[in-house]
Amino acid sequence: MNTKYDFGPETGERIVYVREVPVNELPEEIRAQAMGLDRLYAVHDASGERLALVKDRRLAFILARQHDMAPVSVH
Repeated sequence: MNTKYDFGPETGERIVYVREVPVNELPEEIRAQAMGLDRLYAVHDASGERLALVKDRRLAFILARQHDMAPVSVH
């Protein structure tokens, strides 16, 4: 029962993770651009690399979907 099977090219959705980030935890150059916001929302890939920072959760989900990614909330 140890037979290898070729499933063909990967066709699954590209999952990205959306999480809230307190602005005070970000580098100074990003805090300076936060325009008085207390928090931003980060979009991360499966390896944890931050792909984007946006001003609200809704925008993070829209951005991900516009780039053919499947967003998931992280708490």
